[in-house]
Amino acid sequence: MKSPKKLGLLFLLILSLNNLSNGATSNGYHLKFKITGLRDSLCYLANYYGDKQYLKDSAKADEAGNVVFKNQERLPGGIYLFVFPNKTYFEILIDKEQDFSMECTKDETVETMKVKGSIENEEFYAYLKFINEKSKLIQPLRTQRDQMIADKRPTDELDVQMKAIDKSVVDYKNAVIAKNTNSFLSKILKASQDISIPEAPTLANGKKDSTFAYLYYKAHYFDNLDLADDRLLRTPMYHNKVESYLKNMIMQIPDSIIPEVDMLIAKAKPNQETFKYMIWFTTNNYETSNIMGMDAVFVHLVKTYYNKTTTPWVDDATLFKIQERARILEPILIGKKVKNLILTDSLDKYQALYNINKPFTILYFWDPDCGHCKKTTPLVKAYYDKVKSKGVEVFAVCTEVEMEKWKKYIHENNLTWINVADPKVQNNFRQEFDILTTPQIFILDKDKKVIAKKIDEVTLEKILDSELERVSKK
Repeated sequence: MKSPKKLGLLFLLILSLNNLSNGATSNGYHLKFKITGLRDSLCYLANYYGDKQYLKDSAKADEAGNVVFKNQERLPGGIYLFVFPNKTYFEILIDKEQDFSMECTKDETVETMKVKGSIENEEFYAYLKFINEKSKLIQPLRTQRDQMIADKRPTDELDVQMKAIDKSVVDYKNAVIAKNTNSFLSKILKASQDISIPEAPTLANGKKDSTFAYLYYKAHYFDNLDLADDRLLRTPMYHNKVESYLKNMIMQIPDSIIPEVDMLIAKAKPNQETFKYMIWFTTNNYETSNIMGMDAVFVHLVKTYYNKTTTPWVDDATLFKIQERARILEPILIGKKVKNLILTDSLDKYQALYNINKPFTILYFWDPDCGHCKKTTPLVKAYYDKVKSKGVEVFAVCTEVEMEKWKKYIHENNLTWINVADPKVQNNFRQEFDILTTPQIFILDKDKKVIAKKIDEVTLEKILDSELERVSKK
């Protein structure tokens, strides 16, 4: 473990996240530090929250390296950071004890740390020193082992030594956890431990169950992490574990993700702050996801949780915006039958989307003046010319109202598909199909249900070619 550490992120004072915290009771904190080698410098007290670090307080070191952070408001429990002017830092545990002192040298914080008035931090730094010592022992063994593998020499003896060191670390952690299972340090160490997977059972056919390890690991993934402990929310483990679970342990389709998200929210619900964070994180994660179709998870979250009873901390204006966003997205989710579009063509005749009797429809929103459209439209046209005989039609909706410019572009570029527009602005398709920018491409099936949406021309070809091949095999 390096000492001190370096901040990977600048301090972010984001109001929306800070508002997730309820604060703490007013008994105050008084944290005193003496840092040898530090003088006349502005230092900071920060804390983890989710996947970021946030500034909490600041104080200037005097000529002797004394720094004092104090306030009448108590700090919520978590791992905090004493941050030097160059953004290096060392960690502090904050829980019930909030009047204590720590002393160390500027360049060897862990090795020289002395703590008074905080048993939790004494034990924390005893653990860090132990880990540092074991790291110094195991690193040369790893280097030696890598060389022996490269030389194709046996590593049995080194493996035994390395396993013994690893076991000593595990034993140390377990001893601390067993000493006081309810202490914050015990919760941290337990959360950092991975799940031990038992041997897979033997099936009736005499073979080991190949799915057992995954299913067991998934079922017990959060055994060591209390999702309703807001102190852990102010550590790096909480967010990282939740994010990894959602990304790596679940099939990335909404039907699989939705029940898992509900499970996480239920586990976090006993604590108001973890409940707030879990709802905020999952909502933000799936609304902003780059994976097509994940907006279905966002819509589910909004419909299930965003109301005055379940999320009373969300103000009326924000609640309305979130609910409105879900209302717009729901009718155009993957698998939904889109609303019929009835617009006029270049001859001022009405054309209806539902009148297209083809296995697939490319619903294309574009603008003749749009720079991206000028690049995309010829590519979509070239692809359409290749597949139109296979049961594909294009319903191209112009989003602007300059009809002469539109008609000229159609003629000059030989756009022989169905071209429509809304010159009198009588249709609300821009909102109904969430058209904020152009071009936008949707793929619809024969029933006008969404197969894919908001994709580029390369993805259009890949998905539609696959669909055409699937249909041809029936």
